[in-house]
Amino acid sequence: MRRTPAQEIRLTAQVAAAGCAAKLGPGDLRLALGQLRLPRRDPRVLVDASTLDDAGLYAHGRGEALVQTVDFFTPIVDDPYDFGQIAAANALSDVFAMGGKPLTSLALLCSPDGTLPTDVIAAILQGGLDKMHEAGASVVGGHSIRDPELKFGYAVTGIAKRRRLLLNSGARPGDVLFLTKPLGTGVLTTALKQGKLEPGLLRRVTKQMATLNRAASEAAVEHGASAATDITGFSLLGHASQVADASNVTLALEPRADWLLPRVRDFLGQDVYPGGLARNRKFFAERVDEDGVAGDLVQALYDPQTSGGLLIAVAGRRAAALESALRRRRVWHVRAGEVARRGARSVRLSAGS
Repeated sequence: MRRTPAQEIRLTAQVAAAGCAAKLGPGDLRLALGQLRLPRRDPRVLVDASTLDDAGLYAHGRGEALVQTVDFFTPIVDDPYDFGQIAAANALSDVFAMGGKPLTSLALLCSPDGTLPTDVIAAILQGGLDKMHEAGASVVGGHSIRDPELKFGYAVTGIAKRRRLLLNSGARPGDVLFLTKPLGTGVLTTALKQGKLEPGLLRRVTKQMATLNRAASEAAVEHGASAATDITGFSLLGHASQVADASNVTLALEPRADWLLPRVRDFLGQDVYPGGLARNRKFFAERVDEDGVAGDLVQALYDPQTSGGLLIAVAGRRAAALESALRRRRVWHVRAGEVARRGARSVRLSAGS
């Protein structure tokens, strides 16, 4: 979808000017949640926030569960249609990370009053609608409010087979780990906001963020994966730590330069990175053994991702079959390491070959 003249507006510049838009830091969020007085848990609630999973699960029918999630954020690209696509793919990702199939969604739109052309808003909504249709989900309504900052996203409901769920708590020693999208979207979109990202790389990172995790999820479910999570705002190391803690294991990762999108390390060397990266490292560093890995590569592993890939754990005897399935589905992937017995830290890094 091409932009109209009225859509020639730098959406990301609004975000930069407002000085906002990062996801609430993990430390602040944990402190706030710790102050809640929780009611007695409904026995039909299968998964809630206690295991830091990607979505909630609610028992539904015989052998099935509803998967529920919500996500919205400020623009990270300038093209309004692309922004809508990315916001939808990002919201859908939590359902795929649980091994679910999206059913319906509700759009969430916060828009500046009188400063954003209506065709820009229409393009955002169209991008999201088209991506939801691609995923097989129906947009059944939504809610909009006036807000000084533009924000967009969705609440999504899906369904999953209870015996084939992908949870944070399912990783077992001996499992092989796969990562299904390269890292660095936070760094590159920060470079975009600073006017430093070349058009070709912008097209690449935009395409990646708008790509659904459906194919990776279907392959993981088909081949009996033990656990999965999607890599989003808390970074690879943050989300890997959550899987390790929920499963009472240690994830042994072997990061390499080819895990990253182009120029990520260059921009890190120029101190071009989002504020969320530093917050992630401050909160999760004590859970990570970083020894033996280059400093800029470690830094990239704390980069907050938008619509990142899945981190999948699968039994060693099934790893080759899963890898073949990912290849057949043309899903970018790397073997990221393995699951070990619980050690002193949640995640242990070692230099990849």
